Amino acid sequence: MKAKEAPERFRNPIGRYIILRDPDLCTRCGTCMRTCPAGVFSVTDKLALRPRDWLCPGPCESGQFACVQACPAGAITVRANPLLNTLGDFRWPAELILDTWEMARSGRTPAADELRYNLGNSGGGFDRMRLRFPDKPAKKVDPAKVDLSIALNRRQHGQPLTIGVPYYGGGMSFGSVSSSTMISRARAFASLNSLVCTGEGGYPTVLYPYDHHVITQVATGLFGVSEETIQRVRMVEFKYAQGAKPGLGGHLLGDKVTASVARMREAVQGSALFSPFPFHSVYSVEDHKKHVDWILAINPDAVVSVKVSTPTDVDMVAVGSYYAGAHVIHLDGSYGGTGAAPDIAKKNIAMPIEYAIPKVHGFLRDEGVREKMTFIASGGIRSAHDIIKAIALGADGVVTGTADMMALGCIRCGACESGRGCARGIATTDDELAQQFDPEWGAQRIFNLFNAWNSQLRQILARFGLTSITELVGRTDLLTHLDYESSELAHDD
Repeated sequence: MKAKEAPERFRNPIGRYIILRDPDLCTRCGTCMRTCPAGVFSVTDKLALRPRDWLCPGPCESGQFACVQACPAGAITVRANPLLNTLGDFRWPAELILDTWEMARSGRTPAADELRYNLGNSGGGFDRMRLRFPDKPAKKVDPAKVDLSIALNRRQHGQPLTIGVPYYGGGMSFGSVSSSTMISRARAFASLNSLVCTGEGGYPTVLYPYDHHVITQVATGLFGVSEETIQRVRMVEFKYAQGAKPGLGGHLLGDKVTASVARMREAVQGSALFSPFPFHSVYSVEDHKKHVDWILAINPDAVVSVKVSTPTDVDMVAVGSYYAGAHVIHLDGSYGGTGAAPDIAKKNIAMPIEYAIPKVHGFLRDEGVREKMTFIASGGIRSAHDIIKAIALGADGVVTGTADMMALGCIRCGACESGRGCARGIATTDDELAQQFDPEWGAQRIFNLFNAWNSQLRQILARFGLTSITELVGRTDLLTHLDYESSELAHDD
């Protein structure tokens, strides 16, 4: 797969501006079309077509709208789109959403201030960090030659497993999202030479063609888990806890348990399903090792990942997973989760991921096992800059989730828990809504977004003078935090 144009699927996409062209004044001279660098305007001999205002990135280099200035008839007016006042939230503000959609459409980074598409407005976490670029890198690096691949198996058992990018797709189960969404993600991550996780809803047959790039998840509810599914894949993930709702387990409302979901989960249609917390067979490292051994007995070549949240003793949990025989420790922070995760949990439970990453990285290093354990972080990864920050703090790679949904057109309405709540057919189990988009289109959108991210990652690493993403691990000297800078910089937005 290559990056190519993947237009929005709705007739009137949301843009930053509303651009109006007065038909009584317009002479169809074509000046606007020749002036606009974004392709907003189309003019024929007989008709001036409606401006594609969603393509407008903002004022031109002059600081003004060139189309307004250039129109000899004064027929064009531009005003801010009032919908932006209702779009998004502090972690995903409207500007970040729109630029993410633009990257998913074009496969390129927007021609705009990079902070606009790399930061949210949360006032904390990664949004208070900045990259510290050297005045002159130690060596000149060609961005095209920067290596983004990471190894997921650094131990002596199991098959070697390396992915081509420093991220893979997090667990989103059949039941929480539509089959179209699952296929779109699988196709995109396969094209990136990466992996995508099934989540805890079983292993749908639609994913069988992508076995080589699928992670099957074993969660506390054991929905859809079988020896056959464990043997299909190269990587198995235990989900002991989720960062967005640690200590709460999972809850799939009966509205989303359709006939197909019920068959996959071996449950009753229309009945709510619960995933308990925790695994009631695991209360020690020894119990944990029995879990890992269980998987390796069924599939000796499997790479085993352990997904946990971020309690205060998460460093002990990580080293315990190493001694239990796991290959990957996956820390899931509280900034992630869909609209189905309760705010009371996301905002008040567990350690922020930016604190947990260096804590675990340092503890594994002090134990002398850091180089033997692959460390993955997740929970609110929204941009290429977030990836860089997580790895510089000490992770080897990250997991994405919400960003994938944004590429498909998510508007952060927060209705993910309802069967028909997602009007855009992304986080739904309703067959009619799920057919809103073609998985081929969805895969292209997700691939385009990550293609733009990959370009940014290579450019950033080259500016640091690094030739590989692995050289960035633990380089906290390349980060700065606004809270610890001068008072002038600390108040700089």
